[in-house]
Amino acid sequence: TATSLEDYERKAQAVAYDGERAMFESYGRNKYVSTGVIQWMLNNAWPSLIWHLYDYYLVPGGGYFGAKKAMEPLHVQYGYDDQSVAVVNDTYQERKGMKVRARIYSLDAKLLADKEESIDVPADGAVKAFDLPKPDRLTMTFFVKLDLRDARGKSVSDNFYWLSAKPDTLDWAHKQDTVYTPQAEFGDLTGLASLPQVKLQASALVEKKPETSKGKAHVRVKNASSSVAFQIRLRLANRKDDMDVVPVFWDDNYFSLLPGEERILSASYESGDLHGAHPVIQVSGFNIAAGEVPQQQGTAH
Repeated sequence: TATSLEDYERKAQAVAYDGERAMFESYGRNKYVSTGVIQWMLNNAWPSLIWHLYDYYLVPGGGYFGAKKAMEPLHVQYGYDDQSVAVVNDTYQERKGMKVRARIYSLDAKLLADKEESIDVPADGAVKAFDLPKPDRLTMTFFVKLDLRDARGKSVSDNFYWLSAKPDTLDWAHKQDTVYTPQAEFGDLTGLASLPQVKLQASALVEKKPETSKGKAHVRVKNASSSVAFQIRLRLANRKDDMDVVPVFWDDNYFSLLPGEERILSASYESGDLHGAHPVIQVSGFNIAAGEVPQQQGTAH
């Protein structure tokens, strides 16, 4: 249950990310057996927090980045139906010796299980790697981090899930055609509300190419805390009026970092959309201390 508008918004983005990702991942693992998937909808015709990939104001939301994650050309994913880990290859090249790793963390970021296997994935295929381990001392709400590396050890995909030890149970006896099946029992993700606030270490470089109208921002984010930094959101805004710079194209967003992890992300945009003002980069998230990211200006040559 949301306790405020701000709380409702952060939970809505997490739900949208999870729902869009699950929809496309389900089709990817079952492609050519499943008949297909229709995504509704691309964007909202009015301000809203549901369904869209980007909103009425052209701001990409959690759903956009959940869909983007699920549709990586070479992708590692979790199966909600059978608790398995699988790799989906949407390229037309066979991938041999892929290394799949799954780590399970408690709500307080303690490592509970770590499993790794090597598999071969056919071109345009999907392969189950293994079942997710079932460790002792599992908290009701827990996290799963998946990693996929190629035969040379290069990272090609990663994924992060927030799961419940109590499963969702559908009430199949009261299914209504193919439209709606009510739930008999809900999973328990209430532990997310108790995540400690995390203050991230962050810095940014904003570059402008003199010969073009394109701007680019690079942001380094590190979680130096002992807790999970959940659903981190980076925002590019106009310093004059604090309005989002749109359209904006981030490598990734609404991402999570385990203790000690760091990432460098980039965003591209049209400099003209700033109308002469300087951009400001802000960081926030589900349990993230919101603030402005210190930055330096740069010129690309």
